[in-house]
Amino acid sequence: MTITRLHSGPRMSQAVIHGDTVYLAGQVGAPGKSVTEQTQTILGQIDALLAETGSAKSKVLSATIWLADMADFGEMNAVWDAWIGGQDAPARATGEAKLATPDYKVEIIIVAARD
Repeated sequence: MTITRLHSGPRMSQAVIHGDTVYLAGQVGAPGKSVTEQTQTILGQIDALLAETGSAKSKVLSATIWLADMADFGEMNAVWDAWIGGQDAPARATGEAKLATPDYKVEIIIVAARD
């Protein structure tokens, strides 16, 4: 089976396609912005990467969401819920972790189908 990597750098690719499955790298928003703004930016990046790989948010299989502070869970969820639209909700896990820099408040990792 062919493996395709998109937007590859020295440490990682932004997306990897293996067969009919798409794996996205963890997406982050602009450092220092609010949780709402970072989440909106991240979901826009995810939409663009999914489109580039031949997928879409309706084909998201799973999402892993990391928050720097679980106190931001409600704020992030408000943006997520509007994006997912209550339909085709993927399997999802959300946890708290120190992210790459203190200015990142949200990171989202996606696995999606392409068929």
